[in-house]
Amino acid sequence: MTEITDIIKATTQIDPVTGSLNTPIHLSSTFNQVSFDDFGEFDYARSGNPTRNAVEATMARLEHGNFGYLFSTGMATISSVLLTFSQGDHLIVTKHVYGGTFRVFEDVLNRFGITHTFVDCTDLENITKAIQPNTKAIYIESPSNPILAVTDIAGVVAIAKEHQLVTIADNTFMSPYLQKPLDLGIDIVVHSATKWLAGHSDILAGAVVTNDQALAAQIYFVQNTVGATLGVTDSWLLQRGLKTLAIRMERHTASAQQMAAWLEQQSVVLRVNYPGLVSSPFFEIQQRQAKNGGAVLSFDVGSYENAKIVAENVQIPVFSVSLGGVESILSYPPKMSHAELDANDLAATGITPGLLRLSVGLEDVDDLIADFGQAFKNIPV
Repeated sequence: MTEITDIIKATTQIDPVTGSLNTPIHLSSTFNQVSFDDFGEFDYARSGNPTRNAVEATMARLEHGNFGYLFSTGMATISSVLLTFSQGDHLIVTKHVYGGTFRVFEDVLNRFGITHTFVDCTDLENITKAIQPNTKAIYIESPSNPILAVTDIAGVVAIAKEHQLVTIADNTFMSPYLQKPLDLGIDIVVHSATKWLAGHSDILAGAVVTNDQALAAQIYFVQNTVGATLGVTDSWLLQRGLKTLAIRMERHTASAQQMAAWLEQQSVVLRVNYPGLVSSPFFEIQQRQAKNGGAVLSFDVGSYENAKIVAENVQIPVFSVSLGGVESILSYPPKMSHAELDANDLAATGITPGLLRLSVGLEDVDDLIADFGQAFKNIPV
């Protein structure tokens, strides 16, 4: 069965009672127990809900995993996974990490004695050098937000296995349609399902998938304990979004490839970050571990002033935070996704003052190119 067909089959879970093709929305916070001594599968919706469970099963299947859990946001997902670690534990984290994740490590986990070291994971030697006696896990994001740095996932797994470490991969930028970290040996995959998975900029959601039963039990314990679960209606909307994941990603990525190639030829653009370009230093490894370069790219127009001109003159993309919608979304990472980082941290991670990030939508790519072309004409020569 091809992956496109598998996605449709995974998201079409026929209701055994009514024959409905769509998963029913079970709007109930509690469930009647028919036996005083033996409770059924569901008792209280924080611990489990039939609608949410169905979509969790879908996510597990799409990532080739055995256990899936849905959370209220992507950051609720990441935070809950990180809360499975304990005081005295140390984690190695890619320095090319989303600003919200950076904040959790820097401002939250440190307070509870869970320490970390940020390293450039695109060079595997940096990971090996950072391992300490109390290191428990390696956290990567590939491609990374927003400079699209690519980490050798299989290489990270090999190091982790040698040192008995847990591996965690943020697969948000790719989606399971384009990249499957579990197949490459990763232990835990996390997503901001708000993005490509839901696909319509209408819900907040997060997802985690693993094949390890012990890790799954720890994650579920935190999910149930802190109550960071996805609501029933949003679970249903996520399932609906997933139905078109394959066809959306095919169009998004084809347009992103064309957009990146065009941007690379523009004199006002100093550099384009997109691992689908042959000129990218990450092209070969991206080709080995993913279907293509994805649907997000970033480019540097040289200065804060030039970035502002572009953002204020494009007419098709919305200028906003987030990514992964049917509409193209242009964002300015230094003041949006990575606003938590100071100037030194931004520079250390390659986020320059002129950097713009583009989530390529489903508009006609020729229209997008024409729009950016007219915006670039406003930049002083």
